[in-house]
Amino acid sequence: MNQEPSTLYAKLLGETASITWKELEPFFAKGALLWVDPALDLIAAAEAVAQDEGTKVAAWLGAGQVAKLSETRALDFLERDPQLWAVVVSPWIMIQERASN
Repeated sequence: MNQEPSTLYAKLLGETASITWKELEPFFAKGALLWVDPALDLIAAAEAVAQDEGTKVAAWLGAGQVAKLSETRALDFLERDPQLWAVVVSPWIMIQERASN
């Protein structure tokens, strides 16, 4: 199996950025945020969504590893203001909490 990152993976990695919850709030209000469990590779998840890998994405959704951002989690982010990673896979902005050092 090819272990080289795909061109899309590299493109998404280059478009991933650190972002604050305050900057994401308007997108939460529009229902455009997808939360990605920290156990998953954010870029691999974004690549799967971008390539419409339905089986893989459905498994993550079913396991709760990828989900539309809940109000509970949004309130938690508002209170804690953690560092977040974000990448756009239209129409979604996929976000993941950055690991603390």
